[in-house]
Amino acid sequence: MFPKLIFTTFSFFFMSFIAQMSIQAFKIISSSSNTHHNITRAAVLQKSAEACRTHILKQGGNFVQPNSLTADSLAKACLSPASASTLKSAIIDISIRNAWVDGRHMFNAEYHFDDESFEQARNLITQGVSLVKASLRLKNYEYARQRLGETLHTLQDFYSHSNWIELGNRSPYSTLIKPSLHLDNLADVNTPTCSSCDVDCTGNILETIITQKKLTSGYFSLTSPQKPKGKCSHGGLGDLTSLVTPKGGINKDGTKAAHGSLHFVAADVATAATRELLQDIREAAGELEFLRLMGISKSSSVLCFVVDTSASMTEEIAEVKRITSFIVDSRRGTADEPSAYVLVPFSNSGFGPVYKTTDPDVFKTEVNALSAGGGGADDLEMSLSGLWLALAAAPVASEIFLFTDGEPKDAEMKNTVLALIESTKSTVNFVLTNPLTNTTRSLSNPVNQVYEDLAVASGGLAIEIPNQLLANTTSAINDTSISSLVTIFQTVRDPGTAEPFSFAVDSSVRNLTFYITGNSTQFTITAPSGQSQSSGQSDGSLAAIQSVVNFHMVQVKNSSQAGVWTIYMNSIQPYTLKVTGKSSTNFQFDFVEVYQTPHPGYTVFKSRPRTDGNVTLLLSMLGSGSEVPTEVALVEASGSGLHTGLLEDVGNGDYLVTVTTVPKGEFFVRAIGQTNSSSTSGYDVFQRQSSTRHRASNVSVTAERNEAWFPGQLFSLPFTVATSNSYSNYTITARNSGQYNMTFPSSLTTGSDGGANGVVELSAPDNATAGTEVILTIEATQSGTNDTNYAFLRLAVSRAVAPPAGLARSLWLSAGTLLISLVINK
Repeated sequence: MFPKLIFTTFSFFFMSFIAQMSIQAFKIISSSSNTHHNITRAAVLQKSAEACRTHILKQGGNFVQPNSLTADSLAKACLSPASASTLKSAIIDISIRNAWVDGRHMFNAEYHFDDESFEQARNLITQGVSLVKASLRLKNYEYARQRLGETLHTLQDFYSHSNWIELGNRSPYSTLIKPSLHLDNLADVNTPTCSSCDVDCTGNILETIITQKKLTSGYFSLTSPQKPKGKCSHGGLGDLTSLVTPKGGINKDGTKAAHGSLHFVAADVATAATRELLQDIREAAGELEFLRLMGISKSSSVLCFVVDTSASMTEEIAEVKRITSFIVDSRRGTADEPSAYVLVPFSNSGFGPVYKTTDPDVFKTEVNALSAGGGGADDLEMSLSGLWLALAAAPVASEIFLFTDGEPKDAEMKNTVLALIESTKSTVNFVLTNPLTNTTRSLSNPVNQVYEDLAVASGGLAIEIPNQLLANTTSAINDTSISSLVTIFQTVRDPGTAEPFSFAVDSSVRNLTFYITGNSTQFTITAPSGQSQSSGQSDGSLAAIQSVVNFHMVQVKNSSQAGVWTIYMNSIQPYTLKVTGKSSTNFQFDFVEVYQTPHPGYTVFKSRPRTDGNVTLLLSMLGSGSEVPTEVALVEASGSGLHTGLLEDVGNGDYLVTVTTVPKGEFFVRAIGQTNSSSTSGYDVFQRQSSTRHRASNVSVTAERNEAWFPGQLFSLPFTVATSNSYSNYTITARNSGQYNMTFPSSLTTGSDGGANGVVELSAPDNATAGTEVILTIEATQSGTNDTNYAFLRLAVSRAVAPPAGLARSLWLSAGTLLISLVINK
């Protein structure tokens, strides 16, 4: 076993520095070479097209193969045009996790088939495939995509880092995905494999290796030139082993690599191997589950309810049942039929379990089984714990509705819920049936402040309404849970001000709707044509306005007016304003760390960015493919300040956005651009904004994983808190959605270097099912301040029986620290 590196703050920054110098694999970003993203995207589209065709033909339909395979053309061919954005999102998620392997497993040869680590690397592939299949059985699609991306990286690297191509092979080595087959004819550690080369390394693999069809791969090290005598090196900048005899390398990562003349051949075979692995998963999961894995379903909408079942909620539960039946029955068989359903009950004495399904009838059955009467007689509820479970269980970017008449009993969960909101980018709406009065002029109830804060942070609504008027919220719940819903503009004013707000609406937008919460709020809306309507006109020529207590919903009757819209808000009371519409044009983004050499790439973290230094976002446009962003900015949430970023087109609708300064408070991400629309004579200006508010932090939290997680075994997860402040005290909180037994330090104090280390230990029960997903958050809050950051990890339990101890150590422990920075997933 290689010695384990001791993890320190210094080693974290050292590895981050090395990551910027010496990542080795098919390139992540390149204009001249085939990349991991291109390979993955092509294979996913091809296999998804085959699955769609088979499914549609079985249903008696007609599948028309697109001339050019894109997310948009394939979604239309699959008779699910609304899935174009979710298909592209799935490809992005898989590709991002693929790229993550380079940034976080640079020292681990088995993740790249380096150092002739064939058995260990094959085990990673087969273990990964097994976990993908297990996750699909439990409908844990996010973790399945995460694990699939990691697995594909290792598989694809085999064709670039080994001599499989040099041996004359032009088809995949299928044994790599079949654990029952033996890896044949491997060069042992004492067999020389290469001769030295300088600029041109063609033919540097020994003839005996070629004629005997011996399988080898290059050795690679950033820290030591040592390698077994006579062995090939990976080669390239940073590989110290390539500087000693035999010099040079054999990698085919790019056209200018040591064996760059074979780069495109290796990439083609890697693409075929990716298709083969996807086919194996498809056969195990079935057509529908495979398509759901790739984000293709009837719609992209999700129906997620978190319901208070305490004794006082009888009328509200009856209304939840009615709303559920209305939405499920009215959308059945339509483009807006939800692709997933999530239900989480809670009371003042407990919360959960989570009910998660893709079957609408099963969901209706679970909702109809709800009854009031849980818990005692107090007005405090375990509402945030229930919401926490829902955020962990629901797909990312879900629209969640929480119904309650009581204040939270578990207000200490607020920061954890915020961490999940920011990480998953989900929107939370609260329907609160506890206003101070039962009249239409009810005042905001101060016990709802936590709910209002979370609604604002997620871009959701906090609707305070007497329970006898609850039916009036049906339209809002129905309209905000449809597919292809985009946020065009939103802002918050606390205290309220008299202020005009303007925003661009493009011609792709339908169902233009304004949502306003606040007491004593007046407003006037003006369309691009100059037509206007005030809040006092409930049914005007421009819009229909529905007002219930503190909530106003404005539904524009003719939202095809492309151009600049204006709303003038007039209130001294706090208010929120959100403008949405239905459109295929949208964007998604992640905060990333970028490295440039030897080839450009990035790794994603889902945590708060640091306040010091640049912030970089990976922004991906969703839509027809003709959308081009011209401005991306961080917009101050409670003001008008803009922090505009520098855009770099990295291909496939993806852009790196570098912002030199971060807003001091909360902020949204806004994208403005142009669309070459067939419905207009020229370019159409679009504007989109993130629903979730984000913020920066002076502290970072990183977590590392150095072993697999098996049922009944203790799972250790080291983590580090780092800041520029020496000898600072931090309160530590860790929570896992499986509610498994867990220990962690309650506080840490940073040393002179600004860093501190801790360990979270948790164990899954003996009967835990393989593929069981657990969300783990580790939060660090500086004492005496509100400055908090977190690590967000998406974990899954491995197969039911752990391998023998010696084998486990050889397979799962390695020379380098297995670092996971800030977040394991999306």
